[in-house]
Amino acid sequence: MGRPGAYLEIEREERGARPACEAVGDFGDYTVSLSDEDRCAQASRCMDCGVAFCQTGAPLAGSREAVGCPLRNLIPETNDLLYRKRWADAAGRLALTNPFPEFTGRVCPAPCEIACNLGLHDEAVTIHDNERFISDFAWERGIEPLPAAAADAPLVSVVGSGPAGLAAAWELARLGARVKVFERDDRPGGLLMYGIPSMKLPKDIVVRRVDLMERSGIEFFCRLDACEMADAIMAESDAVVVACGARVARRVDVPGAGLPGIHFALEYLTASTRSLLDGGAPAIDARGKDVVVVGGGDTGVDCVATALRQGARSVRQVIRARRLPDAVDTAAIWPAPRKVFSQGYGQREAQALQGEDPRDFSVDTIGFEGDADGVSAVLLQDLSYEGERHRVPGTERSIPAQLVLIAKGFTGADQSVIDAFSGFPRLYVAGDARLGSTIVARAMADALDVARTVASDLGLV
Repeated sequence: MGRPGAYLEIEREERGARPACEAVGDFGDYTVSLSDEDRCAQASRCMDCGVAFCQTGAPLAGSREAVGCPLRNLIPETNDLLYRKRWADAAGRLALTNPFPEFTGRVCPAPCEIACNLGLHDEAVTIHDNERFISDFAWERGIEPLPAAAADAPLVSVVGSGPAGLAAAWELARLGARVKVFERDDRPGGLLMYGIPSMKLPKDIVVRRVDLMERSGIEFFCRLDACEMADAIMAESDAVVVACGARVARRVDVPGAGLPGIHFALEYLTASTRSLLDGGAPAIDARGKDVVVVGGGDTGVDCVATALRQGARSVRQVIRARRLPDAVDTAAIWPAPRKVFSQGYGQREAQALQGEDPRDFSVDTIGFEGDADGVSAVLLQDLSYEGERHRVPGTERSIPAQLVLIAKGFTGADQSVIDAFSGFPRLYVAGDARLGSTIVARAMADALDVARTVASDLGLV
């Protein structure tokens, strides 16, 4: 696989990033691609490692989570085809396991690279960027729609059009079912459309996939509350797949949490994207404000980056967790994730513009100050991790904030959606609605498995 010994001569090189002062001026893609030759050279670093943990997709050595790609992409084979410039063949190989590499190649945190054998002693292969390159090539060349299902084929209704809902719908249509997708928002895509900002996932990428699915015979119905429509949906369906995600946000139950100007991250990101698509000012605007993001995950990074683009006066991120070390003994924990200090794109941009990383680690949010006009400050207290985690007396302080974004993750699915269909004999739950909040690739993988079970139960395979 690849060019023998290439990894000894060629260093890892990822897609670049636009300068922060330029990138925050718009919501366009913040990344910069390599040349075709350089991308093929990166693919050549994939070595003939014998046991490719990058594509395992299963727990190993007692780990609780799967190691490598949840979709089980055929990574060494795909990299080899990319290196040899057999790009169409690489796209075909990738499509065997991943229906939407245009999404995962942009937003996946790349567990494949964590498990890359080369990463045990060197820098891992750029699997994530290679996937995006292959997908972009396939779309430029043109992707054909699926054959239309027979008129008398079983009808499967999919509730939710996020990563899991789209994946289930695509796989069911590929296996011969008629498929209808029901979405409560005004556009299909769920998290892909409204939960991930445009500079990370341009919305024309989502729209073109939905268009292709519609040309494949999949029907989309938006602005519909599935709970209210449940009886009608069940009456016409042979099976129902609930893929409504895990969008119940985790709250911060401290004094002042109900003040105006305090919003959940997803609410904020949705408002930002909707304003870009529809025109007009966003319903929640960071312009000219001191913004505090509570929480340190990917959604928090997206909030930081969005606030910078909206013209925030300052952006800070407060995180209960400790700052991770700069390095770990990789051999002692591999192929488990190396939990080391790193910066997301929003944090890199904030540091470039504000002069320092925006994150405060080991701090607890203990309250908010403000009045009827809105929040004015966030109250913080240091945390100690000596013994059991506890607040440090005498470290209480406040920082100014006229906009606070709660990005502390999600507690699970909206149970009322699942309950609305609970009496249906062929009810299936897929993606985050079943697993809890997880990464896009894992939600898609689960949805594909569920879709194949549905197809088997309906006699399609």
